[in-house]
Amino acid sequence: MPNLTETEKTYRIHWAWVILAVCFCNLFINYSIRLGYGVVLPEMIRDLGFSRTAGGSIYNAYLFVYLALTPFTGILTDRLGARRVIAVCSLILGTGVLLMGTVRSLPAACIFYAIVGLGATGMWTPVITVVQRWFSPRKRGLALGIISTGYGLGFGTMGAAFPWIVQQFNWRFAWYFLGAAALIMFLFNSLLLRSDPASAGFEPWGQKERVDSAKIVQEEKPSFVKKVLKYKPFWIIGVSYFCIAYSLYGITTFMVDFAQYEMGLALSKASFLATIHGVCQIIGVLTILPLSDYLGRKKTILISNLAITITLTGILFVSHSWIILYILVGILAVFYGVTFPIYGACAGDYFPRALMGTVIGAWTPFYGIGAILAHWVSGMLRDTTGSYSIAFIINAIMAALGFCFFLMLKKSKNISV
Repeated sequence: MPNLTETEKTYRIHWAWVILAVCFCNLFINYSIRLGYGVVLPEMIRDLGFSRTAGGSIYNAYLFVYLALTPFTGILTDRLGARRVIAVCSLILGTGVLLMGTVRSLPAACIFYAIVGLGATGMWTPVITVVQRWFSPRKRGLALGIISTGYGLGFGTMGAAFPWIVQQFNWRFAWYFLGAAALIMFLFNSLLLRSDPASAGFEPWGQKERVDSAKIVQEEKPSFVKKVLKYKPFWIIGVSYFCIAYSLYGITTFMVDFAQYEMGLALSKASFLATIHGVCQIIGVLTILPLSDYLGRKKTILISNLAITITLTGILFVSHSWIILYILVGILAVFYGVTFPIYGACAGDYFPRALMGTVIGAWTPFYGIGAILAHWVSGMLRDTTGSYSIAFIINAIMAALGFCFFLMLKKSKNISV
C-alpha cells in the first residue's frame, strides 16, 4: 500500500467508507420509491379508478424525464462534482414524492412522478460514479456490491411495510414517509459527500499507486466524447442494456398485480414478492458483484443474463403455484440486483476515469427506453387480453436478446486517449 497522505493520517477510517454509507442510504430511499411503485400500484389504481395502462403511464412520466435528463446529469457530475448534483437531486426527489401523496387525477400523478424522475437522475449515475472514483479498480465490484444492497433492501422493506401502512393509514402515507426520508438525505449529501478523493486529500481505497489528479483532468476533452460515441463497445453494451432492462421491468413492476389479481393471492401474500425480491437482490450483489472483480464484467454479465432468461421462461409455466412463483422471483432477484451496477461498472473497464459519469449517463436512454416500452406494452396487453401471458413471453425473449448482444462484445480494452 502507498504511504498515507496527511489527510488520511487524520482520520481513523478512510473517507471512502463514509461515501459508501451515504450512497447506500441514497440508493435505499431512491429504490424504495422507484421499485416500491409496483407495490403501491394495485391499491393506488383501485382507489383512484385508473386502468393498468394508466398506471404504466404514470411510471413512464417518471422514466421520460429520467431518460431525457440523466445524460446531462452524468456530464454535470464529471464537470461540477457528484456532491452538488446528488444533494440538489435529493431535494427535488423528496419534494416530488411528497406531492405523490396528494394525487387525485391522472395528469397530476404524471406531473408529480415526473418531478420524482427529475430528482432520481442524481440517485444512480452520480452515485455509482463517485463510488467508483473513491475505490480502486480491483475493489469496485466489492464497493458496488455493498451499496447495491441498498436498493434490494429498499424494495424488500416496501413489500413488508406497505400492507401495514395500508392497514394503519392508506397508500398515500407510503409516499409521505418516503418523501420525508429523501429530504433528510439532502442534509447528509450536502455535509458528508466529497466528489473525488484527490480533492479531499485521499487516495482511492485499495489503490496501490498514486493517482495523478492533474492527468485525470487533462483527459477530459470534448473530442473524447466523440470518440466514445464512435466506440463499438459503447453501442453493444447499450443495446444489451436496453433488452435486459425491458425484461426486468416488464416483470418487476407488474408482479404484485399479477399475483394479486391473476393468481388470486391476498395483498399481504402478493406484496411479499417484493420482500423476497429485495432480500434475494442483497444475496446477489454481495456475492456476484465482488466475484466480478475476478471473473471480469463480461463473463459475469453473460452468466447473469442467461440466468434471467431461464428464470423468466420458468415464470411462464408457474400456473397457480405461489410457492414456485416465490422461488422463481427469488432466483430472478439474485441476478436483477447485479444487473444495473455491473453494467455501470463497464464504464470503468472500457472508458477513462474522467468520463465515467458521462458514459453511464449516456447509457441511461437505452435502459430508460427499455423500461418505458415494458410498461406500456405490458399494461396494454394485460388490459386487452386480461392476462400477463403474452407480456411475460416478450420479457423472456428480450432477456435472451440481452445475452446475445453482450456475447458480441470483445475482450475488455479501454478506449485509447
